Amino acid sequence: MDIRNKKLSDDEFYGIRKEIMGQWPTGKDVDFDEAIEYHKSMPESKSFSKKLSEAKKERKTLIQPRAGVALIEDHIKLLQYLQNNGEADLLPTTIDSYTRQNRYEEAENGIKESIRTQKSMLNGFPAVNHGVYGCRQIIENLDIPVQVRHGTPDARLLTEICYAGGFTSYEGGGISYNIPYAKDVPLERTIYDWQYVDRLTGIYEEAGVSINREPYGPLTGTLVPPSMSNAVAIIEALLAAEQGVKNVTVGYGQCGNLVQDVAALRVLEELTEEYLEKYGYEDVTVTTVLHQWMGGFPQDEAKAFAVISWGSSVAALAKATKVIVKTPHEAVGVPTMEANAQGLRCTKQAISLLADQELKSSALELEKAIIKGETCAIVDKTFEFGMGDLALGVIRAVKAGVIDIPFAPSRYNFGKMLPARDHEGAVRYLNPARVPLPQELIDFNRGKIEHRAKMEKRKASFQMVIDDVYAISKGRLVGKPK
Repeated sequence: MDIRNKKLSDDEFYGIRKEIMGQWPTGKDVDFDEAIEYHKSMPESKSFSKKLSEAKKERKTLIQPRAGVALIEDHIKLLQYLQNNGEADLLPTTIDSYTRQNRYEEAENGIKESIRTQKSMLNGFPAVNHGVYGCRQIIENLDIPVQVRHGTPDARLLTEICYAGGFTSYEGGGISYNIPYAKDVPLERTIYDWQYVDRLTGIYEEAGVSINREPYGPLTGTLVPPSMSNAVAIIEALLAAEQGVKNVTVGYGQCGNLVQDVAALRVLEELTEEYLEKYGYEDVTVTTVLHQWMGGFPQDEAKAFAVISWGSSVAALAKATKVIVKTPHEAVGVPTMEANAQGLRCTKQAISLLADQELKSSALELEKAIIKGETCAIVDKTFEFGMGDLALGVIRAVKAGVIDIPFAPSRYNFGKMLPARDHEGAVRYLNPARVPLPQELIDFNRGKIEHRAKMEKRKASFQMVIDDVYAISKGRLVGKPK
């Protein structure tokens, strides 16, 4: 593979496409010209890009759940319930784990078993197996936009089928759907495969159909320093823009400290726009998404609603364009559709109460400056590693530990950077390892951690990290010793 941050040529793209379409029989139903006409016949109310752009102008925060089951009729019923009873503004289609690993035969068996047992035997919707026309049944039975959410290192066939099926937003990226999700997939492979996804999105854009692309912000969802997740989101946005993507939603997973989270989201939007403009991508619309708390949840439903409300407050005060909503059943397994709708209504109420409020403080401005300095250090060093080529740079930066995602399963991740919370619950670099922070920011992080250690009368160590991972499920943000 000749990896370069350069738009795929038609010869490259269509050469790959011939191979992709033969991976499963439903690939034969994809007809690009017909798909474009299908999208253009859809009402504007089903366009993700349009709804997000309008929300950004109005500084309004939209709400979106996670959801997906094996059979078409059941999936429609679930999404209609979340639309009508959950008051969702945007809807998901979460893809099953077999499809994420391109194991379509096993997904087919899951469909058959779901029919036999009359319950979903897959943990999501097997879009490749259901094909273009199965996907269109989903779109046609709903009134609002629907996004594909998955976790697939090689998502090329899935993208083709979902785009032709009428979905107008697609999550993921070559870094964010590899390092946090896969153990043994080389980064070169996923960067290359996701260039195809983004080029396909660009080709739709050039034909007059705007499809929203969303890098996966939370990464591993566990104590990820805001600057690390922001750097990955910015890099994936730039890689997507090179392939012709014009509508990007950059995401962030709630870390827990209100001021830090609001600062991180604001910096993420500002820096993404700055980097896009700096490198010549001036016509890209940037929106933001907050993922509510991705770590452990309390089992008690009343306490779980408090965690949901807390994340909703961050989204509202940061003026995120949308928020991905959790449910009160997070601690116990797959939620019922009723519980999913309760999480949505709880979020909508909290956002409504905070919609006209602003968070302004010197602490917020300081946190923004810290996150901006750290993020720029990571992104700029990545460009430097690639000698100006971002695709090459990110491969080398991950190998060198410049980009180092905590608790990732990938053997290609450097895995030496260690985060922990400070005394107020903000996520800091306990050990930055090879993350290229300027010395003054290393000292800042160290000082914050040492202050916590002093207040807790113990040494700063890995035990702090362990305590922090389990803290929320025990009712606290910071894992303080008893």
